[in-house]
Amino acid sequence: MCMTDRSATAHGPPGATSDWPGLRGARVLVLGAGGIGAECVRGYLGAGAVVTAVDRDPARLDALSRGPDGTGAHTLAADLAEPGAGAETVRRAVEAMGGLDVLLHCVGVNDRRPILDFTEDEWDRVLRTNLSTAFGAAQAAGRHMVEAGGGRIVLLSSVSGHLAHRKHGPYAASKGGMNQMMRVMAAEWACHGVTVNAVAPGYVETPLTAAYLAQPGVREELVRLVPAGRLGTAAEIVGPILFLSSPHAAFITGHVMYVDGGRTLV
Repeated sequence: MCMTDRSATAHGPPGATSDWPGLRGARVLVLGAGGIGAECVRGYLGAGAVVTAVDRDPARLDALSRGPDGTGAHTLAADLAEPGAGAETVRRAVEAMGGLDVLLHCVGVNDRRPILDFTEDEWDRVLRTNLSTAFGAAQAAGRHMVEAGGGRIVLLSSVSGHLAHRKHGPYAASKGGMNQMMRVMAAEWACHGVTVNAVAPGYVETPLTAAYLAQPGVREELVRLVPAGRLGTAAEIVGPILFLSSPHAAFITGHVMYVDGGRTLV
């Protein structure tokens, strides 16, 4: 058991806590540069953070390396589903930025079919992409942050980790597993000043959901399930993630924050 006494604001990312969201100068690693991940990269940059973005798609990385003021994110091309890729990516990011204050994991795929239709290899592909990549990267980041005395880890989960959506078997399993893994990490690292949380979006329009939403009747059916009466946008997920990444969330850990327009209420 850790017995170190730490104040509520100790060991957060650099930056005055009065400067919302308190991320100026923080060294941030974003894994996954499509959809929500890309919006978060822009959000971190707008808050004054130093950002390294990772994706296996060079086109996504190129777009994020060129910001509106001539600056942008540092980029690393990597397939995080490869064994050891998470640890190596964290190592390279720490070396490039001189440390690591925030890790955001936004890597994910979905395969909407009934469970009876999956082979073991197909099941494993979704679990490896969504859950194993989060483990590898968060473990490596946690190891660095524990030694450094603090940091923030945020994992992109989903309402599917809580709700039993049909045709979401491996995806739901990966997000439910992510939530429990996150809680264990939070419990083990809290006394070292490291917080670990998850943000769970509801139905959001992203490249991951575009083809599905284009199917006849799907959009209307999903909107009916959301008390807010609409789908979310990727930009609406950024604020909660920046908050959990900041010194303002120093006493929040092991929490799944649902950003879903009320979907989990019904």
